[in-house]
Amino acid sequence: MKCGKIVCVGQNYRAHIKELKSEVPQEPVLFLKPSSALIADGDTIIVPPNLGRVDYEVELAVIIGKRCKNVSAAEALSYVGSVAVFNDVTARDVQSVARKAGLPWSLAKGMDTFAPISAALPIANVKELQDLHLELKLNGEIRQNGNTSMMIFPVVEIISYSSRYMTLEPGDIIATGTPEGVGAIKDGDVIEAKIDGIGKMRNPVKVMH
Repeated sequence: MKCGKIVCVGQNYRAHIKELKSEVPQEPVLFLKPSSALIADGDTIIVPPNLGRVDYEVELAVIIGKRCKNVSAAEALSYVGSVAVFNDVTARDVQSVARKAGLPWSLAKGMDTFAPISAALPIANVKELQDLHLELKLNGEIRQNGNTSMMIFPVVEIISYSSRYMTLEPGDIIATGTPEGVGAIKDGDVIEAKIDGIGKMRNPVKVMH
């Protein structure tokens, strides 16, 4: 199934908002990554030269299974085909400059290889989306450790809200936000991200010079 777009939710965990010194949003903060940013488990995250700080962000991703427009939260999960582990790689310095200037985050979020995703698991195999443990290790050391129960906007609300404004097509990915503990990556690092009961992935980092 081809992915047309990646819809991402920013600032969906209170502790992550606090660490970025942001304000709690009143409704989901959405931005897009291009599908060209996708890579799989085992692929290398390639960081262009002179970007400054680049961060990892482990997230739960849901993959749309059928065309979805103007759906309610109550029916939202019936439009999900599968779920996966996602890493919302972010050029943090580039994003910070854009945010201060009131400009979009597209470049900071959408570079090639900045969307690692694990193998997909059918949604039928998941008992409860809002009680999943997320973990990210950097070079074997745990850096992120959270639970989807800590989301400000649960998955069904995110799907419903997104579908009000944009049609979600089969294969589209929704990345639902990251818990606290985001941090910088450097050349030679290895990132291991997992969600219990969903899957895991491992991606090395190459910084170009």
